[in-house]
Amino acid sequence: MGDSSHSSTEVLDPLLVRAVRETGAYGGAVLLLPPGGDRVLRLATVTGVPPAFARSWRRVGIDIPTPLAESVRERRLMWMGVGEMARRYPQAAVAAPYPFAVADVPLLTGDICWGALVLLWPGARPAELSPEELATVEAAGERLARVLSETDRAGRPVTAGDEPRFVARPRERTPGAAEALAAADFAERLPEGCCALDLDGRITFANRAAAELLDVGVPELLGGYVREALPWLSATAYEDRYRAAVLSQAPTFLTARRPPDRWLRFDLWPDPAGISMVITEIGRQTRAETTERAGATERAETVRTPPLAPTSPAGDGGEPVLTGALSHLMQLSATLTEATGVEEVVELVAGQLMPAFGAQGLVMFMAEGPRLRIVGHRGYTDEAIEAFEGAPLGAPPTPASNALTSGKPSFFASPEELGREYPGVPALVQKAAWAYLPLVTSGKPVGCCVLSYERPHHFPAEERAILTSLAGLIAQALERAHLHDATQQLARRLQDGLLPRELPEIPGLDVAARYLPATRGMEIGGDFYDLIRLDGTTTVAATIGDVQGHNVTAAALMGQVRTAVRAAAGAAPGEVLARTNKLLVDLDPGLFTSCLYVDIDLAHHRARLANAGHPPPLLRRPDGEVTVLRMPPGPLLGIVRRAEYPAIEVPFPPGAVLVLYTDGLVETPGIDLDVATDELAGHLARYGSVADRSTDEVADALLGHARQTASRSDDIALLLISPR
Repeated sequence: MGDSSHSSTEVLDPLLVRAVRETGAYGGAVLLLPPGGDRVLRLATVTGVPPAFARSWRRVGIDIPTPLAESVRERRLMWMGVGEMARRYPQAAVAAPYPFAVADVPLLTGDICWGALVLLWPGARPAELSPEELATVEAAGERLARVLSETDRAGRPVTAGDEPRFVARPRERTPGAAEALAAADFAERLPEGCCALDLDGRITFANRAAAELLDVGVPELLGGYVREALPWLSATAYEDRYRAAVLSQAPTFLTARRPPDRWLRFDLWPDPAGISMVITEIGRQTRAETTERAGATERAETVRTPPLAPTSPAGDGGEPVLTGALSHLMQLSATLTEATGVEEVVELVAGQLMPAFGAQGLVMFMAEGPRLRIVGHRGYTDEAIEAFEGAPLGAPPTPASNALTSGKPSFFASPEELGREYPGVPALVQKAAWAYLPLVTSGKPVGCCVLSYERPHHFPAEERAILTSLAGLIAQALERAHLHDATQQLARRLQDGLLPRELPEIPGLDVAARYLPATRGMEIGGDFYDLIRLDGTTTVAATIGDVQGHNVTAAALMGQVRTAVRAAAGAAPGEVLARTNKLLVDLDPGLFTSCLYVDIDLAHHRARLANAGHPPPLLRRPDGEVTVLRMPPGPLLGIVRRAEYPAIEVPFPPGAVLVLYTDGLVETPGIDLDVATDELAGHLARYGSVADRSTDEVADALLGHARQTASRSDDIALLLISPR
């Protein structure tokens, strides 16, 4: 547990047990901050919590968005009533979406924080701590902090070991040998299967009826975990129910099929020391009937829809059963981080949330000013949706607007429940049960997600907790997506403003220009093109370039480069690039730029070209031969102040086509750039002469194969020039 200069965490054990007993909590833990400024809490001692679950707290960073970390950072007690964790800290709540309450108490003496005390209560307790409970909780934290301070002053500070200590709570009484035998005889006489599990989930007792129902001998059951002794029992379903029982300290159940066709029901009855598991055979009753009968009892009301193995038979006419809710929840939370636009968020939520919770309808609202705008829906006709589009956030109140303005989810199990609060609304919304989930992030209302059912649907506490947690994650994803979409629109407007609205009409010259944004990321880049009239009719300049990056900075620099080229146009091609290069070096934008400049003499049918690190242009002669003009390129613009850009001159007779493009047209992962350029030249050769097609048709044909690529990471600029 550490060297002799440190105190063992054992000194904390009686203080933790006392804190749990006096506060009425069922479990707790002490986490310590190590000396030296390390901003990570380390788990020291635990009671009343399964070791497998508690070990996930072994190291907790104090800079993450959790109430425990916040209590240490802000040096204040954090109380999370049932359901409050899901609303305020959805990312933390997804790991344990069960109804329980928690208090996180920083251990303080003066300006020093030694760590934190965590206390856990069952889900059935009141939402708030009473003044007396609060005083008791604070006193427990003060006792722990005082001991930690005293041992530190004595030169023997308490530090957390590599593994936490797990402290068993003292029994209120210990039965004698005769009483223990009588209890075992009592269990053996029962027709139901009976198993006792310790807090870690190991089987410590099983009667003969349990062995017969499970088809496993008693010796094979004792000492093992349920999931190991019963391989046919869905590990995911059982672990979910086991965690629900021990963390919420409320009875729960699950059903499972013992091969080949024997259906069993497992009722779990928890207390802080372990679980009593009662096993009964369902027989020919359907799962729906079992759930319906269990719903009449208080204990089954805690979890009406337990996760079942995928092979479970569906109950005819029963409620949809929550299957693998945690798996869906974790999967959705992961995939939402990948979503970019609002439409993609709606697709993900509809594709995963609806089947996970058996819903038949979904409406996603976003707040826009004083109204709610529908950004996506499933399971409703367009005519039905029109009634809700643009609903005001104020009067008259609606379930969606009230959920958003209050920040609290609302659940209606039947039309009667909804009608009592909102008369006339059930007839409009055309369903039989609803969950209105406010989408709030960082205190800001984003929108409302509505799940609906075609039949009355009970929302048990755990399902509500999971849905509330997911609402927080959806809100974050939706806000990111909305910002992304707004940025996309800004990018398009900026791109349209920086590229020429239309190219000048030059007598005797056919021109076609295209711009195709990337399909991934922000739809703005540094690709540009331009056509510049140099004199009345016979001389014209063309340019194309690509600024590094795909953001507003790249676009702004692109505008500067295009302006600089225009200012220098009329000089020799190499001189135009040299002047532009000097300007960029002086600006020092931190981005490099490729550029190709062409000076065209229509009277003498000649073209002079200079290149600053840009892909080589293509020249299709009137006879159909295509040449890749691989001229000696100069360096990229903006890197070397004294740079030279050699120029070449080529014939450019009527009927020829000069193709200028950016690298997005030819770059393909895994394909050499020269090979891709030669393939593009082959496409140009096959498309025929401009006598057969217009430059616009040739441009569209060249872009055709680029559009077939589902995902492009770079934008494309294309400029075709052909003298008549």
